[in-house]
Amino acid sequence: MDLFLLILAFILLLAGVIGAFIPILPGPPLSFAGMLLIHFTSLTDFSGRILLTFGIITLLITIADYLLPIWGTRLGKGTRHGMFGATIGLIIGIFFFPPFGILIGPIAGAWLAERVNGKNNEDALRSAIGSFFGLLLGVVLKFTVSVAIIWYVLYGLFVSVSASS
Repeated sequence: MDLFLLILAFILLLAGVIGAFIPILPGPPLSFAGMLLIHFTSLTDFSGRILLTFGIITLLITIADYLLPIWGTRLGKGTRHGMFGATIGLIIGIFFFPPFGILIGPIAGAWLAERVNGKNNEDALRSAIGSFFGLLLGVVLKFTVSVAIIWYVLYGLFVSVSASS
């Protein structure tokens, strides 16, 4: 049973890192779920304090991930259309123009959405840049938390294996 949970946990941990870049996947919650699965094996035992801390951080980053693009768009004087365009641009950019699509897609998507909805070129670009920075900040935070969870899991497994040797 431990082997099954360990394999599933590592799949979730990997999906969490991928989810930092793909808006459809909830990155940090997947990484945290992987951590919980490893906690329930006989391989390691994370303290309640560590699980609670990572759980709270995961919750806060997940909420922030939804608010940051709105904040960035508002900062750039953009609309909901710009935020939606940035998200669609990110998804298209990841799949059709990797790795540069992560950077170019949100800007192009927000700019196009704002232009289609009547903004002039300068205002659409300002909105696109604001939207992009909100999305980028969310990606950086999600990636950081997912990698921190993986690091802590690997550290916990290493300590457990070293202690049992």
